[in-house]
Amino acid sequence: MSNVKNITSKILKDAEAGKENILATAAEEKDKIISKKVSSANEIAKEILDKAEVKAKSKKERVISSAKLKVRNNKLAAKQEIIDEVFEKSIDKLTSLSKEEFLNFVKNTILSMNLSGKQTLILNEQGLKIVDSAFIEELNKKVNAQITLSETPGKFKGGFILENNGIEINSTYEALVSSLRDELEFEVAKVLFN
Repeated sequence: MSNVKNITSKILKDAEAGKENILATAAEEKDKIISKKVSSANEIAKEILDKAEVKAKSKKERVISSAKLKVRNNKLAAKQEIIDEVFEKSIDKLTSLSKEEFLNFVKNTILSMNLSGKQTLILNEQGLKIVDSAFIEELNKKVNAQITLSETPGKFKGGFILENNGIEINSTYEALVSSLRDELEFEVAKVLFN
């Protein structure tokens, strides 16, 4: 019986030692698995953070770029508004010519044209108050055309229009300033903003 007890005791000791060994191996395996999973999770987290950082940096750059573009566009719009105002003021300045200056402008401009046939001189209300029949007679003596004065005022700020059979030569201040604007706009901007 003591042999059986010894064998049983030995089996129990071996089982106990095997159990400890199995538990130790299992704990070691568990630690390895957890370590791998933690390491993998850390790599995934780092990857996610890196992507988020790149995305955030990209979004920040887009927001800054968009803001800069908006500021630039607003600045350009403001500059364009100022340039428009300069050209408008130049038209206003022309409308304030004295009677003598206005008559010289009309006479010199018409004399510089190669006119023929019947021409109708169209003026705005202010121009009709300045130009009289004596002025028209004087013009007709100096040109190869027959100029008559339209009694219907034109709807423009100043200057004049010559009309012959539906064809108009537009010498209004608005048209003259507009035709010069393309070549002068760069110079005006340079003077204003440099």
